[in-house]
Amino acid sequence: MLMKKQFFKKTMLVLTLFMLSSNAINAAVSLPSFFTDNMVLQQKSAVPFWGESDAKSVTITTSWDKKTYTSKVVNGKWNVVLKTPVYGGPFTITINDGAVKTLNNILIGEVWLCSGQSNMEMPLEGWGKIDNYKEEIANANYPQIRLLQAEHIESTLPLSTLKVQHDGWNVCSPKTIADFSATAYFFARKIYKEKKIPIGLIHSSWGGTLIEAWTSSGALSTIHDFDAQIQAMKSEVDANALLKKYNADMAVWEKKVSDSDKGFGAGKAIWAASNFDDSSWETMKLPSFFDSNGLGNFDGIVWFRKKVTLTANDTDFTLSYFADDDDMIWVNGNYIGETKGYNVERHYTIPAKFLKKGENTITIRVFDGAGNGGVYGDENFILKSAKQSIPLAGNWKYKIGADIKDLPVRPYLAQGQNRPSAIYNAMIAPLRDYKIKGVIWYQGESNAERAYQYQTLFPLLINDWRDQFKDKNLPFFFVQLANYKQQKQEPGDSDWAELREAQFKTLKVSNTGMAVTTDIGNGEDIHPKNKQDVGGRLANIALAKVYNVKIDYSGPLYKSYTIKGNTVILDFDFNKNIKARDDTLKGFSIAGSDQKFYWAEAKIVNGKVEVHSEKVPNPVAVRYNWADNPDGNLTNASGLPASSFRTDVWAGITQEKK
Repeated sequence: MLMKKQFFKKTMLVLTLFMLSSNAINAAVSLPSFFTDNMVLQQKSAVPFWGESDAKSVTITTSWDKKTYTSKVVNGKWNVVLKTPVYGGPFTITINDGAVKTLNNILIGEVWLCSGQSNMEMPLEGWGKIDNYKEEIANANYPQIRLLQAEHIESTLPLSTLKVQHDGWNVCSPKTIADFSATAYFFARKIYKEKKIPIGLIHSSWGGTLIEAWTSSGALSTIHDFDAQIQAMKSEVDANALLKKYNADMAVWEKKVSDSDKGFGAGKAIWAASNFDDSSWETMKLPSFFDSNGLGNFDGIVWFRKKVTLTANDTDFTLSYFADDDDMIWVNGNYIGETKGYNVERHYTIPAKFLKKGENTITIRVFDGAGNGGVYGDENFILKSAKQSIPLAGNWKYKIGADIKDLPVRPYLAQGQNRPSAIYNAMIAPLRDYKIKGVIWYQGESNAERAYQYQTLFPLLINDWRDQFKDKNLPFFFVQLANYKQQKQEPGDSDWAELREAQFKTLKVSNTGMAVTTDIGNGEDIHPKNKQDVGGRLANIALAKVYNVKIDYSGPLYKSYTIKGNTVILDFDFNKNIKARDDTLKGFSIAGSDQKFYWAEAKIVNGKVEVHSEKVPNPVAVRYNWADNPDGNLTNASGLPASSFRTDVWAGITQEKK
């Protein structure tokens, strides 16, 4: 009898242990991708913390206050709200649902969301290679700065899970910083050096993206500019109809482009003929972007021709290069091939039968729809065979075949990540309940062609994100577009200036700040390498507006104007010690009622700028730095540049574009 009782007890004990171990296995807690070791939680806040489990309840214990929170699991999900103290650490969070999971090396500090397109995304190394990148990487020993890198993902519907790189949060070090946002890093570094508060950076950016892709469909539906595209994301039928219409419109437009191309005649490439006389054509060095070589801001078709000499033609030749956007190539009038896509390397084979011993003519036709255009790449631009290598880098003859300005507006269909709300759904929506301190933003280049619309879209995004993050006063600091493209000799229109104007006007939204960068760009590089100053200027704004540090953070900002006789008098905010950075003020233009602008003389009188020109006896408007690549020099005690501006409200070149 005793043996039976002992056997029964042992059996029950084994069964109990088995059941407990089984429950522990089944009850393994699951956390979102951004709750990991090394993370930063927002200080002095009520921080949502959540996950999934198969257990009935979960307990969470925080080491900073030894407090334990309990949550019932409902439909597999649980959530609590953690109370965080003033900054410090490292701490741990222990989650127990039958199985114990501990998150280690957690800091309490300030969390900033860093977003935008390629200039925010630009890493210290990799494709970025910012100024002094090797030294900057070697010195990036900041264990109190933590990094979370979001993957590029788009979605038709809002997601609850953020896909991240490197298994979650990482400690900032030379091993982890190289592929992270340079602007975000320098922003955090300056704040940390000043305040010694741990900083968590959530970087969620994607190069070449549009602002509407980062905005929720709910917000976009209030302005109706994207209704058809939003509906198409919800319905395959609508999406197919939209694509069909786009393809039809595109075919019509491409036919108009081809018909307007002076290089074609009666369906033949007359400018590609070997005996065509190109002696009157101008010259340009290739490889290069033609925007930076005499054709500033040009979009359309450019033909290039070059004569080369072969010692023999008994074998095929090959030729490789990049072109932006699309190209066609002929040799001695013989069509060789064509390729579409600005980032596709061309690989052409030129049959021996199309070549001859002695002089041969290569013709390349390039179509550029927006941004840079040309034949680009390194100097390894060579016509090669098994026996000969002929360098093609150098002077080519060129002539414009068609200017896109003379054509109807090109049809547009947002696809992939640039569909309205597509990136918001996947790269912002999952973060909505992660408590953050503020946002830094660098975007706008991709929206420059619709700059006037950006006046609506940018404030819309800011207020949308504030709604999503449940913080009506969420700090939102952004970078105004840098100087870029070829400098113009005379005042004129500029979509980049209009985009900067839209950004300037967004300062009317409360608790925003703008870092002006028109003095640190690069006319030939849309990705300027000086990201130290960009991050530093954003940090100055945050230090002044969020951390109550007395620091200069803005150059002069235009406020108002008056006219006295032939002089326009301009008044500014941030006008302490307003001055020219060097010698005489420049960058100002002036116009009368005919809306024709001339360069103007400008001088500072009693803290204001007085502008006039002998060519405009009755002025009505002044513009400053109104160009893609301006060179104005107005500053103040901070040494920071003044924002570009205009006093007029005349219709710009982007006003009707949507």
